[in-house]
Amino acid sequence: MSYKLFVPFLCTLIGMATLSELAAQNQKAKIKTAYFPPAQSWQHQTPQSVGLNGTKLSEAISFAIANETQAPRSMEANHYRTFGKEPFGDGIGPFADRGAPTGIIVYKGYIIAEWGEPLRVDMTHSVTKSFLSTVVGLAVDQRLIRSVQDTVAPYVPPIEVYNPQQSISRPAEDIGQPELIRPFATPHNQTITWDNLLRQTSDWEGTLWGKPEWADRPSANTSEWQTRPRHKPGTVYEYNDVRVNALSLAALSVWRKPLPQVLKTYIMDPIGASNTWRWNGYRNAWIVLDGQAVQSVSGGGHWGGGMFINAYDMARFGLLTLHKGNWNGKQLISTQWVSQALTPTTPEPTYGYMNWFLNTDKKYLPSAPVSAFAHIGNGTNMIYVDPEHELVVVARWIDNKALDGMVKRVLEAFPETK
Repeated sequence: MSYKLFVPFLCTLIGMATLSELAAQNQKAKIKTAYFPPAQSWQHQTPQSVGLNGTKLSEAISFAIANETQAPRSMEANHYRTFGKEPFGDGIGPFADRGAPTGIIVYKGYIIAEWGEPLRVDMTHSVTKSFLSTVVGLAVDQRLIRSVQDTVAPYVPPIEVYNPQQSISRPAEDIGQPELIRPFATPHNQTITWDNLLRQTSDWEGTLWGKPEWADRPSANTSEWQTRPRHKPGTVYEYNDVRVNALSLAALSVWRKPLPQVLKTYIMDPIGASNTWRWNGYRNAWIVLDGQAVQSVSGGGHWGGGMFINAYDMARFGLLTLHKGNWNGKQLISTQWVSQALTPTTPEPTYGYMNWFLNTDKKYLPSAPVSAFAHIGNGTNMIYVDPEHELVVVARWIDNKALDGMVKRVLEAFPETK
C-alpha cells in the first residue's frame, strides 16, 4: 500500500478505535452512575422527580390493564385451547393460574411506576429461553464450551433417562434396542452448532421427552410431518420448543449440575433476585447424572413448566441485560455474549439468541428505538429493554397486539429532547 493510501487508512482505523473506546467509556460511565437495587430492597422515585411525565405513564398503565389478554387465567385450560390441540399436545409439566395484568417501569435503575401484583410468582413462558441462553453463555465464558461455532454432538455423551418405574431386567424383546438416548447422533444433528440452537435455526430432528419436533406448531401439510428433507443448519429459522429443550439437555451435559443451580449462583443471587423463582421441567425429563437423578428443565411453558417468577425478578434480569451483563461494576456475563445475543439471526432479523427479540428496522416495536430489544414469552410476558432511554419495562398478561401501544405510551412520558 502506498504512503498516500496508507495514511488515510490508518486514520480511519484510529478513528474506529477511538469510537469504540468512547462507546466503552460511555458504558462504564453509565454503570458507575447507575442505581442497582440491592437484594430485598428497591428504591422508588416519582416520575416527576426524574423529569418524566407522570400523567403519560398513568395512561400507559391504564392502557396495559385495559388490554389484558383474553386468554383464561388458568394456564392449563389455556394450554388445551392452544398448544394442547397439537399432536402429542398433552401437558407434562406444571401449570399455574396467572394473576391480573402486572408491570413495573424502571428508569435509570429506579422503580418509577408499578401495577397489578408484582410480587406474584407466575409462569413467564418463553422468557425462560433468555435465562437458558444466559446459562449457555456462562458456559462459553467459562470455556466449558470453547466456541458457539462448535458442533454440539462432541459435548453430549449417551444419556440414561431416569425412570424409577422401569423394570431392572429388560424383557427379551428389548434386547439389542438402545438403552441410552443420543440426541445429536443422526447425520443431520451431528452438524448442528451451539449457535444454530441458540438462534433456532438448527432444524434438529428427533423426539425428546415424548414430543417429536414436528409436532410443535406442525405444518398444515400432514404428509410432510415425518418425511420432509432437513434444512442445512443456520439457513432456516423455526421457533420450536422441542429443539429448545434439546439445547437445555446439552447445556446440562456440559455443566454436570442442574441449570437452576447454575442460574442461581452466577446470575440470580448476584443481581439480588428473590428466593421465590422456580425453574421447572417436565415430569418425565429426568436423567441419571453422576449417580444422581437430575431434571433437564424446559425452555418455556409449552406443555407446562419453565420459569415461575415474579415481576421484580424479571425487572432485575432486564436491568442486567440493559447494562450488557454488568451488575454494579461486576461483569456477570461477558459483553461479547450480550453482543452476540443482540446480533440479528440471518434468516430472521428480529431474533438474536433465544429469547432476545430485536427491533431491527423497527419492525417488532415500531414506536421504539432500533436499539431496543425485548425478552418475550407467551401470555404475553414482556421485559422491554431500551438502552437509549435507560429504561426497563415489565408488562405481564397483556395482549400481544398491544405491546407497541404500551411502549409508545411509556416513551411519550419522556421529554422530546430525550
